[in-house]
Amino acid sequence: MTAATGNDASPVFGVGFECLALKGIDLIADDADDFHEGLSPTFVSVCDLQHPHFAYNQSMNVALDNDLAVSRVAAAIGEPARVRMLYSLLDGHARTSTELAVVAGVSPSTASVHLNRLKAERLIKVMIQGKHHYYSLEGPHVAGTLEGLSVLVGGVREKFMAHAPSELRAARTCYDHMAGTLGVRLHDCFKSRGWLAETSNNGNAYELTAEGTKGVNGLGIDLDAVRALRRRFAYACLDWSERQPHLGGALGAALLKTALKKKWVVQELDSRALSVTRGGQRELKERFGI
Repeated sequence: MTAATGNDASPVFGVGFECLALKGIDLIADDADDFHEGLSPTFVSVCDLQHPHFAYNQSMNVALDNDLAVSRVAAAIGEPARVRMLYSLLDGHARTSTELAVVAGVSPSTASVHLNRLKAERLIKVMIQGKHHYYSLEGPHVAGTLEGLSVLVGGVREKFMAHAPSELRAARTCYDHMAGTLGVRLHDCFKSRGWLAETSNNGNAYELTAEGTKGVNGLGIDLDAVRALRRRFAYACLDWSERQPHLGGALGAALLKTALKKKWVVQELDSRALSVTRGGQRELKERFGI
């Protein structure tokens, strides 16, 4: 005689497996690493098998997110006009949107759209100075990526050349502080030595570090008098010819005043150009490696 449906072995095994799996999920070991009474340690493996499964899904999601991020960045770079903009910034000099429009061969309005796309993907950053917006690469990691692409495709790219009188590019005054190549190199020297600490989110404002205070005092600058002035203490002022920052503010003015007083530089008549004296060349090299 055929066994009754209620006595069928298959449903019994199915129900038993499901119940044991549910108990296994709530399985907790005591302090002695003993399992709950009535449950076989064999079923721990049923629960443990679930963990690699979920971790695998999570890793797949992370990989997918990374793939999408790479795809967005590649798409942002992979447009000829944006490529020309990015490579014109590879020399470390900032450019205006008007200049980048000329480099890319597009209209100013189209250039604005391209720049917004590059900024959204964190390939470039913008520095606002007065009514002008200056764009530069987000950082060395972006420059390294662009250099790698150049190696991959081969060839040499034409460098962007700034047009400015050589005597003004070398050294000049910018209001009451030093600008030009000399001003930029002094700023970079102060930064590399850890004399300046950024105090704003965009890296525009500076304060002296303990090492910087010691170094500036060594130049004979009266910091108490500088701080007493009713003006910004120190900030990064974008150089119009070098398109890199030089030191502005009360500290920058004090530095120029000291350089003139010590005759490291002399100002040309009827011009903003500064000439570095022979003694100044020696001092700049010994003190700052310039």
